[in-house]
Amino acid sequence: MFLRSVSRAAPRSSVVPTTATRSFRAVPGPLSCLNARPQAEKKAVAPQQTRAASEHAIANPTLAGIEKRWEALPPQEQADLWMQLRDRMKVDWHQMTLQEKKAAYWIAFGPHGPRAQAPKGEGLRIFIKVAQLTTVSVAIFYLIHLFAKPQPKTMSKEWQEASNEYALREKINPIYGVSAHGYEGPGFVQSPPAEKS
Repeated sequence: MFLRSVSRAAPRSSVVPTTATRSFRAVPGPLSCLNARPQAEKKAVAPQQTRAASEHAIANPTLAGIEKRWEALPPQEQADLWMQLRDRMKVDWHQMTLQEKKAAYWIAFGPHGPRAQAPKGEGLRIFIKVAQLTTVSVAIFYLIHLFAKPQPKTMSKEWQEASNEYALREKINPIYGVSAHGYEGPGFVQSPPAEKS
């Protein structure tokens, strides 16, 4: 920023302007609008982008039954109608017809596109599909456990009781664990007794 201002000031400082020859031209500063375009460029803008607000109401047959016809309209006609309504909304809303107001509201907030109502029976189909997938998941779980190896010997009640005795003897975790004063919990025991084979 400093270098830009120095480079602008350097050529001006070499010539000492007098009050008679001094000119004040507008030099855009660093904070000037980034979206500003020169005047010549503004004239080249397409006519669709520079539409003036329409003074004339949209024909009632065009707007009649728009709620029923909107989904069937081709995307280009939907866009054209919306652009016409957008242009009409730029004028005083007291000049708009009731049909135009209703159509603009329905197109903007009506139940179409992503706001459309769900088809009938969709909730039941979703419930059935979730129930099917849950049943398949449970079946896969039990199938895996059917062919799984037996549990390791450390997962027996006897081994875990021996772990409790070892923890007491070695005073493991004396603050809130098995070795704590007055501890009454199960300790490491979490499995049923081992099966005798």
